[in-house]
This record gives sequence, C-alpha cells and structure tokens, in this order.
Amino acid sequence: MPGMTQHRHELSLRDRSAWPAYLDAHSRLPGPRANTQLAMAVADLGDGAMFDELIASGDEYRTFCGVVGIGEAAADQQVAARLHELSKDGRWRVREAVATGLQRLGDHDFPALERIVLDWADDEHPLVRRAAVAAICEPRLLHTHEAAATAVEVCRRCTAGLVAHPADERKHADVRTMRQSLGYCWSVAVAADPEPGLAAFAALDQTDPDVAWIVRENRGKKRLSRVLGG
Repeated sequence: MPGMTQHRHELSLRDRSAWPAYLDAHSRLPGPRANTQLAMAVADLGDGAMFDELIASGDEYRTFCGVVGIGEAAADQQVAARLHELSKDGRWRVREAVATGLQRLGDHDFPALERIVLDWADDEHPLVRRAAVAAICEPRLLHTHEAAATAVEVCRRCTAGLVAHPADERKHADVRTMRQSLGYCWSVAVAADPEPGLAAFAALDQTDPDVAWIVRENRGKKRLSRVLGG
C-alpha cells in the first residue's frame, strides 16, 4: 500500500489537472478509512488554487484533501474563518480534515494554532469547539509545558461548554460529537504534562452525567492509565 513518500512521487510525475483522478483512484473510499497519507502528500505539494478546486468539487475525499491543504495557512484570518465554517460541515471527514489541517499549522506555527483553538473553544457551536479540542490534543504538538497547558485549557473550556447545554440540547448530534471527542482528548492533554493536567482533570464535576462519562472514558485510555499507575 503506497505511503506518503510514494504518493508524493506519483503526484510529482503528473500534471496538476490529473491530480483529481489520482485522488479518486486512491482515496480508499468507499471504506472505513480514507487515505490520509495521500491527503498529506497533496497538502505538501499543492497550492491554494488546487486546494480551492478540490474543496469546490463537492466530492467528499477531494474536499478532505483540500481542507487539509489549507489548514497550514490558517494563521491568515480569512483562511481561519473558512475553516471555522468547514468545521460545521455535515460530512464528518471534512470536519476531521479541519483538525488535521490545523495540526499541520501547529507543526510550524504553534502560537497561531494556540490563538485559534483558544478562540474556538468558546464558540457557541459545539462542532467548532469539537474542532478546537481535536486539533490541539495531538501528542506530537504537546512537547512543552505551555503547549500541554493550552490543551488542558481547551479541554476545560469545551467541557464547561458541554455542561452549559440544557439536558434536551445534549441529545443533539453535534453536542454528542463534541462529547465523543472529549472522551479521549483529556487523556492526551493530561499525559503530555501529568502533574498540572491531573489536577485539572480531578477538578471535573462528576455529578454531571456527561462529565462522569468523559472521566470514565479517559481513565480507560492507555496513555492516561499509565499516568494513573493502572
């Protein structure tokens, strides 16, 4: 199965006009897992015009690749605003592409990613908050105390945002999607810097049933169970 290096090579041999057909042939869709390695290769080699074309196509996988591609430019406010809208897209792969693209931004400009996720963590829309927490809670980005603290803070704000929803709203699919992400993101944030992370995690109010579920889910993750000595 070709990896990112092979896909980069294959794309480099082709005219840009042939890229969409190559993406269609190697997307791995329909299927449970889209070809993320190919999307990364497209993001590495493509440009804004190509990404715009892919997003405008309406095809789910092409859009996925285009959104991953523009993520690295999200320090630009117009690009960030575009990703903000895409984070609410009805297609879950497109929403996932927003988080993946923002992580690519964080690889070379963490302060820009930090500004975005702290802003989005207070957004009124649960899917925007979900994008924030999914983007920042990536182990490769959390190598400093400051980065881990940002991840914990985003988790805390998004959890507070969940609790603020009345019981009837919590049944909405968008809110459940945010809750699902909080069910693993806390473990990533805490494991990155355990002492302050565990203090924030322990402070969560487990009398709320959704928060109790979030705590149980994260305690069951290997990365956190190791920290807890389990």
